[in-house]
Amino acid sequence: MTRRTAPQPQRGRGRLLWLFALAAVLLGGGYLLFRPTPHVESLTLDQFERAVADGTVDSATIRDRTHTIRGEFTSGVDFRVSFPEQYGDELTTLLRENEVEIEVDQRRDPFWLTLFVSLLPILLLFGLIIFLMNSLSGGGSKVMGFGRSRARRHSADEPQVTFADVAGADEAVEELQEIRDFLTDPGRFRSLGADIPKGVLLYGPPGTGKTLLARAVAGEAGAPFFSISGSDFVEMFVGVGASRVRDLFEQAKAAAPSIVFVDEIDAVGRHRGSGMGGGHDEREQTLNQLLVEMDGFTAQTGVIIVAATNRPDILDPALLRPGRFDRHIHVDPPDLAGRRAILEVHAKGKPLGVGVYLEVLARRTPGFTGADLANLLNEAALLTVRRSLSEIGMKECEDAIDRVIAGPERRTRVLSDHDKSVIAHHESGHALVGHVLAGTDPIHKVSIVARGRALGWTLALPTEDRVLRTRAQLSDELAMLLAGRSAEELVFGDITTGAQDDIERATRIARSMVTEWGMSDVLGPRAVGGADLIGGADSGGHGDRLASVVDDEVRTLIDAAHERAHQVITANRTTLDRLAAALIERESLDESELAEVFADAADPGHAAPRRRPAAVEPPAAEVPAVERIPAGAVAAVPARARLRDRLGAWRRSPDVPEGIA
Repeated sequence: MTRRTAPQPQRGRGRLLWLFALAAVLLGGGYLLFRPTPHVESLTLDQFERAVADGTVDSATIRDRTHTIRGEFTSGVDFRVSFPEQYGDELTTLLRENEVEIEVDQRRDPFWLTLFVSLLPILLLFGLIIFLMNSLSGGGSKVMGFGRSRARRHSADEPQVTFADVAGADEAVEELQEIRDFLTDPGRFRSLGADIPKGVLLYGPPGTGKTLLARAVAGEAGAPFFSISGSDFVEMFVGVGASRVRDLFEQAKAAAPSIVFVDEIDAVGRHRGSGMGGGHDEREQTLNQLLVEMDGFTAQTGVIIVAATNRPDILDPALLRPGRFDRHIHVDPPDLAGRRAILEVHAKGKPLGVGVYLEVLARRTPGFTGADLANLLNEAALLTVRRSLSEIGMKECEDAIDRVIAGPERRTRVLSDHDKSVIAHHESGHALVGHVLAGTDPIHKVSIVARGRALGWTLALPTEDRVLRTRAQLSDELAMLLAGRSAEELVFGDITTGAQDDIERATRIARSMVTEWGMSDVLGPRAVGGADLIGGADSGGHGDRLASVVDDEVRTLIDAAHERAHQVITANRTTLDRLAAALIERESLDESELAEVFADAADPGHAAPRRRPAAVEPPAAEVPAVERIPAGAVAAVPARARLRDRLGAWRRSPDVPEGIA
């Protein structure tokens, strides 16, 4: 099936026809209602009888249909008078006695005119409703197709996406290759009695390539591909969503073997009972129809449903059971090798300079999703154009990483000397404690140049991908988060509002340590509270006493981290002041500059200064000759720490605790 070549002119002609018809109806009705009439003097019945008796009436026309008399005085003035139906004979006798010229008009309006005038208001109202429905539905033939599916069918002449365009998701691609093989050669599976999964659910953080994977399956198999968003099913009119679901599956079955891709299925597949309308809610009716359709067709129809969501925890259990979505594929952010492969895909067609090493960029971006990496190279290209360069350099790529993490620079913002000093000491506190404590990530960059909403920022990034975190590491991270506030207290004797984000993050981590990860000595390994499946807050059946214990444990963790940060800063006050002075002078410091400042910084609980592990460089054989990294090009190559907060809105699956990925 190919797309129509010129739907727009037909839609325009249809709308123009409706406008002409509406204008004609309005003009006709207006003419009938407001057509001009000559001036006629209206008389009462008594005035008319006196005029007849006085002989001033020259002629009269009696109209039986309207029970009126219209005539002309001897002076030439027209008159009009109404009379009761039973009084007609007496008036006729009066006119004849006074020798007035009489005419009788018994004509009636045509039936069609009477009917038209009677139905005119109804026709106008119906035409207005049709016009509004036509506008809302997109015009043309969609006027009466309100319940038809809005799924878009991708034709074969469109650019096809294949598995070669997907990088960093090898496990997901391997799972989806069976779907491709079934669509291309279903007999091989049926000969062994194997049934292909009826539904495949792709879930993971935003930007990891779930939609791209679904399109790659359709591109590899060459099968018809229907795509629709979950929100397209739901309307304010009851039954419309269910009708669209039925129409979608009818189209897919007619084009089998085919793939139906439902993006953001949580918009329609949310746990039943969570809405305001109960079982009569339109969204739940749509979900019920979707469940029936998915369970109704067999494997022989060749229709496979692929859905994507960021929130698998809120989907209805009936939707996730075997027989509907048989296979659940987790698409997580790529690892080091995956990030490099993604960068290679998005670097095609971009003129990279000689000093741009994709391996270095991959090491500096752990936690980045495929969308983040694509945005990184695009931002680097935009910076290259802005700086009037012909090739994308490593400097542009590094600046692009900072833009993706913290936002664009705001160098035009003017700060007073006092505020600049406060921000410099605040960020120096973060950097100093983050460098000294063993459980924190290496400090990659410190800056007091405002980016996005932040007045200053400290970039602490790990040297490798990390899945699990220990209690000691989390405690050190709490101390680093509170180190900015501790530096303000120690240097200025007062605190500012600049620690708002630090306090929020520290509180969130401490509460998760107590209620989710079992890191409280008082409560032990037990889960307390948590988020309800349907999205509301859930107390977990615990009373106020236990809630008070949780608050006390959170306060204990935060106070201990605050005190530890204060001890580290007090013991390294000279280093703090030296770092703050360097920030005020140069505004931004990178790893090599920070290493000089931190030469004598030490943890007061350890005898010797802390030594960071050297960065691990890949063997030269692993790097292509065109991108071979010179020795020392990667110092402490980090990945972003603040990205975890950007992904905080995504709720992880039960087997991956939130906040430790």
